[in-house]
Amino acid sequence: MTVSSKAPPSARALSSKLSPTRRFQNNLMLGLIVLGTLVVLLPLFLIFGYVLIKGFTAVIDGFPTFFTQLPKPIGETGGGIAQAIVGSLIMLAIATVLASLIGIGGGIFLAEYAEHRLANLVRIMSDVLTGIPAIVVGLVVYVMLVQSKITGYSGLAGGIALGLIMVPIVVRATEEVLKLIPTTIREAGLALGLPRWKVILSIVLPSARSGIVTGLTLAVARVSGEAAPLIFTSLGNTFYSNSLVQNPMAALPLQIYEYSKSPAPEQVSLAWAGSLVLVFIIFVAGLIARIATRQRR
Repeated sequence: MTVSSKAPPSARALSSKLSPTRRFQNNLMLGLIVLGTLVVLLPLFLIFGYVLIKGFTAVIDGFPTFFTQLPKPIGETGGGIAQAIVGSLIMLAIATVLASLIGIGGGIFLAEYAEHRLANLVRIMSDVLTGIPAIVVGLVVYVMLVQSKITGYSGLAGGIALGLIMVPIVVRATEEVLKLIPTTIREAGLALGLPRWKVILSIVLPSARSGIVTGLTLAVARVSGEAAPLIFTSLGNTFYSNSLVQNPMAALPLQIYEYSKSPAPEQVSLAWAGSLVLVFIIFVAGLIARIATRQRR
């Protein structure tokens, strides 16, 4: 006795069996979905295209001094914003380390110890922090670290301000990713006699690595263009900063903000070039995160 297996009908074959009214409704809804997608993506492509055109021209005109030299006074041609690029990378590194330690730890606590009496409080505080404006975070760090002379205007204060903005994003991303890990994986580790903390660190976290890194990358992209908290914390500098404390540090968002309102065409051009470099840094960070998690998977 043989059993014949028939291939499932394709979507086109099923569509051909529909009545004209149903086919019209399907095509109409598909058209609306495509139209809505284009409406959402159009502003993104317009903004990115405009920044690419203006910024690429400025980078080419100022290459390679744009990446190697310090800013020139108004009226002088040439110069670059090398100190701002270095300062942004340093502060983003500080913020990433801070957000990774606190954010991933908080996400693990909410996902793996949801029965704890403090879990709801931590979740509420995380949601509240997500909605706090970045400038308010900058003011808090200013009062706590800058005004009290603990760090002064510095890259460390700027990195901490950016890290605090990243923390709630990483917390919620980590929590949601860990919730997607099947409970059976945890039960298998516990059945082998492993303590709970070791199951989380050795089994659960590696399984959710790609999602956690993606959430961390989104948090980095979120704070990369923030200028408001850096005005109160890192202040900005036209020279390289040789210390993380008691020394103002330049950053790309601050440099772009200052040069965009400058009357000098040369500085406006540098602002466009800095905008393109900032977008490129975010793109490279996301690409590296994707490649790293894909190889480890």
